[in-house]
Amino acid sequence: MNDRQDAYDPYAAQEQQLIGYDPYGRPVYGQAPAQAPAPPYEAYEQPYGYGYEAQAPGQHPYPQAPAAPDHGARDGGYGQEQYAPGAGHGYDTQQARQWIPHQQAPQPLPHHQAPPPAPVPQVPEPRRAAPEGAPSRPAAAEAGAVPEAGRDYRTEMFAFIDQPDEESEDVIDWLAFTESRTERREEARRRGRNRIAALIVVLALFVVGGAGYLWYAGDLPFLDGPGAQKKPAAGGAQKRDMIVVHVLNTKKGGSSTVLLIDNVTTKQGATVLLPNTLTVPGPDGAGRPLAKAVEDGGLGTREALDSVLGTRIGGTWRLDTPFLERLVELVGGVVVDTDTAVPADDQAKTPAVSQGAKQNLTGAMAVAYATYRAQGEPETKQLQRLGTVLYAVLRKIPGDPKAAAVTVDSMGQILDPALNAQNLGALLSRIGEHAKVGAYRTEVLPVKPDGGLADGAAKKTVDDILGGSATAVPGVAPRIGLKDATGDEKAQLAAKAALLNGGYTLVEGGKADKTATVSQISYRDDALRAKAIEVAKTLGLPETAVKKADSPVNADVVVLLGKDYKAS
Repeated sequence: MNDRQDAYDPYAAQEQQLIGYDPYGRPVYGQAPAQAPAPPYEAYEQPYGYGYEAQAPGQHPYPQAPAAPDHGARDGGYGQEQYAPGAGHGYDTQQARQWIPHQQAPQPLPHHQAPPPAPVPQVPEPRRAAPEGAPSRPAAAEAGAVPEAGRDYRTEMFAFIDQPDEESEDVIDWLAFTESRTERREEARRRGRNRIAALIVVLALFVVGGAGYLWYAGDLPFLDGPGAQKKPAAGGAQKRDMIVVHVLNTKKGGSSTVLLIDNVTTKQGATVLLPNTLTVPGPDGAGRPLAKAVEDGGLGTREALDSVLGTRIGGTWRLDTPFLERLVELVGGVVVDTDTAVPADDQAKTPAVSQGAKQNLTGAMAVAYATYRAQGEPETKQLQRLGTVLYAVLRKIPGDPKAAAVTVDSMGQILDPALNAQNLGALLSRIGEHAKVGAYRTEVLPVKPDGGLADGAAKKTVDDILGGSATAVPGVAPRIGLKDATGDEKAQLAAKAALLNGGYTLVEGGKADKTATVSQISYRDDALRAKAIEVAKTLGLPETAVKKADSPVNADVVVLLGKDYKAS
């Protein structure tokens, strides 16, 4: 494409020389510099053939090198001949241009100039492979026969080959694969560690939560949680705080006795009404009615009740009717469901009380209703009215122990030294809180006409509410219950005297429903067998009379006195 041919003379091809390479590494040829015409001829200067330089006169020509193939030549190249020294330019006769007379000499056609090479980018580009049979770059340069010293080399004349390395790409791909695989393994290990840590945390929370629940419910050994107090325990294992209250009627005479109980274990309150006919041991050991013990000043009454009921009473509160009236006024009155109408008593100066539900009672009205006993009514009726008034008062007691203590102190009553205003106020506030939520009960202690505890019912009340125990308290003389089945009053008195002289605490068991021929001494706990044998010896009864059995009498050892007993 760089070789030009004369359109008029096919043998007059212009000789071109190598001037550089295009951006793709292909040689670019251009027209050689023209020479001045010889004097005898008007012919045009012919370009030199490939591989020759213009010769000065008297110089030997350069060695001829094989010319590069001319794409426009028909015969594969032009013949060349050497000139003698001083001769003009030689030329091939086949290549000489003919001149026709009477015509102007043909003007040489303008040779096609190769476009200027485009600037080569700074980054080398890959060069295409040369066509088969084309001379190599050194051969082409040698064929140009241009002096190297006068050549102007430019950047665009060079091209650089960048051959892709497939093996390096494979290595990069393998490194990327191994790196991604390692990262996936590390990520899997990290996720596994996170799962294990989360599982450990969940298990720890589960264990802690379960232990906390068991602690709260009180199911852990040696650790009692708050919830453990809500579970009822055995009667003797429950913790109870109780006091005995003696209400003395200063206007009409008489007294009433009740027990106020705060069951700390079950969070319940209770009032147990004690009939005045209940027999309790006196200072001399002989039995006497409870009313008589209170009338005599109440000294030792608390201990006597403990011996009969098997309880531990914490204090005695003597509440005369004027102080009861004052207490009702301090709490703002009470609301009571009255079961009967109470007439006014001008002599006693007590107001009338109407019958009906939710009666608003003042202090005086509350005292009149609590102490009222109609003609022919049993004592239990009056005790139940007193219990109703006390329940209404407890519901109005402040829940704050300090405020309750202030209320008690405002009554102006001189209390038992063992039960001061702070202790009494705290107990009343706790019992009052039970009454406000309905966790409260009022019971009458069943007593037989002879003053002894009724079989069955009394035992249930003592065991369930009071927590009385048949087991002797350490350091305290065992309680001996005596039940007369002889039908002889003298024999009963003799047996009482013998037991009191032996240092035992006597519990009145009353009279049996029918007489018995053989005496029997029973105990509930194996630890009391030795005491039961001692009691038998004290009464002069054989050891065969001692047996382990349950008894309706609330005592450590119960003696059923039969006709075989002989007073000494």
